[in-house]
Amino acid sequence: MSQGTHARGRTGPSIADVARLAGVSQQTVSRVSTGATNVRAQTRERVLAAMDQLGYSPNHAARALRSGSFGTIGLIAHRLTRTGESRTFEGVVEAARQHGYTVTLVDVRTPSSSDVSDAARRLGHQAIDGLVVIRAEDATPATLALPPRLPVVVSDSRFIGHHPAVGTDQAEGAALAVQHLLDLGHPTVHHLGGPEDSTPARVRADAWRTRLRAAGREVPAVVHGDWSAASGYAHGARLALDPDVTAVFCANDEMAAGLVRALHEHGRDVPGDVSVVGFDDIPMADYLWPPLTTVRQDFTAIGSELVELLMQQIRERTTLSGHHVVVPTTLVVRASTAPPRAR
Repeated sequence: MSQGTHARGRTGPSIADVARLAGVSQQTVSRVSTGATNVRAQTRERVLAAMDQLGYSPNHAARALRSGSFGTIGLIAHRLTRTGESRTFEGVVEAARQHGYTVTLVDVRTPSSSDVSDAARRLGHQAIDGLVVIRAEDATPATLALPPRLPVVVSDSRFIGHHPAVGTDQAEGAALAVQHLLDLGHPTVHHLGGPEDSTPARVRADAWRTRLRAAGREVPAVVHGDWSAASGYAHGARLALDPDVTAVFCANDEMAAGLVRALHEHGRDVPGDVSVVGFDDIPMADYLWPPLTTVRQDFTAIGSELVELLMQQIRERTTLSGHHVVVPTTLVVRASTAPPRAR
């Protein structure tokens, strides 16, 4: 009888066959097959070589029945083309990989309660151990229906007290940006905000307004973009015509990039005539001209914290509804801000 063929009639190698050939335990073979990182490189190579030699393919469904784990987490996002969503997704995927987990993604058409709840229900019927919801802007804790007993974590501070939540301190970041411009001597700060239906945009705008009022400064009308550089460029063409505009806080870096170009094309120097601050600190921010002063969000840390909270629930088979993590923001000062010119 050839190796891998057994008396019960089952053909194909087993995890025990791989362990025997590689000279390791079955647990080590299981860790290698799930992509876990707590295996020495030489041992991993030996196990992989044994798998190749025997033609072994892990039976994930059977492993899940034995261990109670599928080694997969679900993730719901909306508009992955946006910086925050895409970079948080990258952070989640990398953190999950470190735990030996893969990620199943559902990108919902709208952030409505019904779309997010439907996506969660679909994922709940699949082979996942837990669920990450990056953002559900139109949903509330009362309207968002999630599968019962499924570990969940949400990247949205509005769900604190209802689900474990991880979020950036948006208000702190906006306040840092405004205070930086005021400290440079600007009489007030204009705001190029995000869409009115966006929760992060509203939080940043509220913090901008609060900081100006606390300083006793005029609060200009908010100009709303759509997060794109094109909208920043369009609004920048109008802001450039107002000589009273000496400082602009933009709700994200893409709109700031469009704004800077429009100012340049209309003969307004940055930062000589107008200082500009963005939000996010995308990789391109340091390579714009001038390099962009911006508020840095640590998306890697956000993704890591989301996965850590989810793993804790999966491991301990418990819920952490009141648990939340706030990831701080930092102001990165570059060459797009300076004191206003004397008039």
